[in-house]
Amino acid sequence: MEELYNEGKIRAIGVCNFYPERLADLCVNAKVVPMVNQVELHPFFAQGDALENMKNFGVQPEAWGPLAEGKHGIFTHPVLTEIGKKYDKTAAQVALRWNTQRGVVIIPKSTHIERMEENLNIWDFKLTDEEMSAIAKLDLGHSEIVDHSSPETAKWLNGWKIHD
Repeated sequence: MEELYNEGKIRAIGVCNFYPERLADLCVNAKVVPMVNQVELHPFFAQGDALENMKNFGVQPEAWGPLAEGKHGIFTHPVLTEIGKKYDKTAAQVALRWNTQRGVVIIPKSTHIERMEENLNIWDFKLTDEEMSAIAKLDLGHSEIVDHSSPETAKWLNGWKIHD
């Protein structure tokens, strides 16, 4: 990847699901530090330490599952809903705005055009420090979507074949 980057054949190197210790290991040993690290980031798994680590290495965080894959009632969560009322926004829009204000690139998944449009409509308001803090308090400190430290997850991930 580094050779391809240095030859101008690719414009960026990115990684996915590199937790702080793995990202630090890579960044310290790589000639080209990855430009982006795509990790699970949403109000219920905020990963503050991971964000700080990425910032320290100059790696852009990108959220997969920025809407927690619909878990924890994110679309009707009382904290997010109450904040949204102030701005005439949905709980989902508040959650997306929260991540963007933390410097996270978001790519929310939707197959419904009206939700896609809604997801784009987060740039006309800004959450206060108090609102950012209230959302940060929703953090469970761990993923409830996937456990990357589990041997079973490692086996499952390694079962995906990208070539012969």
